[in-house]
Amino acid sequence: MSDAVTANPWSVLRRHTPARIGLGRSGISQPTAPQLAFQLAHAQARDAVHRALDHAAVDAAIRALGLPTLALHSAAADRHIYLQRPDLGRRLDETSIAQLASHTADERADIALVVADGLSALAIERHAAPFIAELRRVLTRDWRWAPVAIVRQGRVAIGDPIGEALGARLAVVLIGERPGLSSPDSMGIYVTWSPRTGRLDAERNCISNVRPEGLPPAAAAGRLAWLLGEARARRLTGVELKDDSVPAIAAAEPATNFLLGTP
Repeated sequence: MSDAVTANPWSVLRRHTPARIGLGRSGISQPTAPQLAFQLAHAQARDAVHRALDHAAVDAAIRALGLPTLALHSAAADRHIYLQRPDLGRRLDETSIAQLASHTADERADIALVVADGLSALAIERHAAPFIAELRRVLTRDWRWAPVAIVRQGRVAIGDPIGEALGARLAVVLIGERPGLSSPDSMGIYVTWSPRTGRLDAERNCISNVRPEGLPPAAAAGRLAWLLGEARARRLTGVELKDDSVPAIAAAEPATNFLLGTP
């Protein structure tokens, strides 16, 4: 019956956000439709975590942009081990180490781009190639690229040994982020100056939630291009490099309480 659900006045705000607000109630419980939607979103998030990367499709999409690729693997042999042993996802397996050792490092390379499945292979399959295309469009021609490393079962820090082996000044890691209940395909970007094993998280910059419903790839590419330029000029990344690519709100502008409509 239509009167079985008590509407919530906040429901009008749902047009502005995918957050679960203003769902109403049925008695003391959540209505059936929002409950089913929650279960679907939870299942989609779980599927994204366990999904295997379609390496062939990602590799073909990146090669179509005119970039050579390297197929690498972390020390986590499979998804089950990867989820239980984060430390193994930060290291390369012996085959990949040998492959990189046989590759001549390019001391002139500015960027070692690493594409890793992370906790959402779906994010990489959907957004990695379109983002790289945007980044190539906005970066000036004086940037030299090492081959793009596509890594299965990888964590963020795996970009450090890869960037070091390729002789690049900067490692840029595109990785699937931990899925949320409204974002199973969110991609993160991590930038590290002078990559080498043992770098700390505080020595990286991060751009998060890259996807059409979050930070669109074109906007993320512009922000990354700014960070790369500053990193190369200042020879650092991390907590000492603040993202000022978007002008700050003027300090003199009074804050307004959206509920009361007053400062």
